[in-house]
Amino acid sequence: MPPSAALGDGSAAGPPPGYHRTVRRIEAFLLLVGVTAVWGWTFTVVREAVAVWGVVPFLAVRFLVAAAAVLAVWGRRLDRRTLITGAGIGLVLAAGYLLQTWGLRFTTASNSGLITGLFVVLAPVADRIVNGTRHRPAVWISVAVSFAGMALLSGTGAEPLNRGDLMTLGCAVAFGLHIALLARFSPRYEARALAAAQIVGCAVIFLVAWPFTAPVELPPRTVWFALALTGLVASALAFFIQTAVQRHISAAATALILTMEPVFAALFGRVLGGERLGPLQLAGAGLILTALIGAQLAELKTGPAGAAQPMERGRPK
Repeated sequence: MPPSAALGDGSAAGPPPGYHRTVRRIEAFLLLVGVTAVWGWTFTVVREAVAVWGVVPFLAVRFLVAAAAVLAVWGRRLDRRTLITGAGIGLVLAAGYLLQTWGLRFTTASNSGLITGLFVVLAPVADRIVNGTRHRPAVWISVAVSFAGMALLSGTGAEPLNRGDLMTLGCAVAFGLHIALLARFSPRYEARALAAAQIVGCAVIFLVAWPFTAPVELPPRTVWFALALTGLVASALAFFIQTAVQRHISAAATALILTMEPVFAALFGRVLGGERLGPLQLAGAGLILTALIGAQLAELKTGPAGAAQPMERGRPK
């Protein structure tokens, strides 16, 4: 039914003011939720892939695929200055991915997704240290709540986290630092070019490290799907969608949507991997999700630069 018929006046008037803008926002919201779901899915997929192939070889090929894709689209935007800066920031990003992927060998996809999500509350800490940015007390309360949730997520609330969880916590710290670095440098560069430079930097780092950590050989056929999913869909395509979505949804609202990633990680871990969280772990997961959402709500009220950064990371999961 055409919009004029819906109005019931038989006129040929177009849609009401703001109609197309509202439709675009809904479409952007759905696309971003889809991206978040894919990122949650990849925790299970990557965990299965690195169980049969080395972590560094997997990351090398994954980022090589992603770099080829982003260079094909945004390569013309790169200049030497952006490439050098992006590659430098990419060192921190690469450390985060290495710790996250290695940690998946020793922990569950559910735990990995939830702990990785702590970058949202760790970012203000890094932002305060690196850039001197001040945040509301609610943000620091979220930090404390999230770490209480991690204690429960360990399974007992008393025993230390296993090494996979600790590696993933290191990943969250690296991602938080990466966000703080973006807050400092991203205003000086074109966003898509800087993101492409970071992905290229990660690819180079892992390709150089590959021969020192594992034999250089073609990936097993069982991991081809994981490489395509993470390299093309969860990295290149996801960042392209994020870039388009940013025109229609505020950065703070986007960051709030992205806090659903741990939920999808736990969901896919349960459905595809048969993972289950015990009562204490469920309580810990609830505290972490509460902290993630609380941190973003605090940023929505204040609107500091840090609120935009989770989206700008464009991180493939």
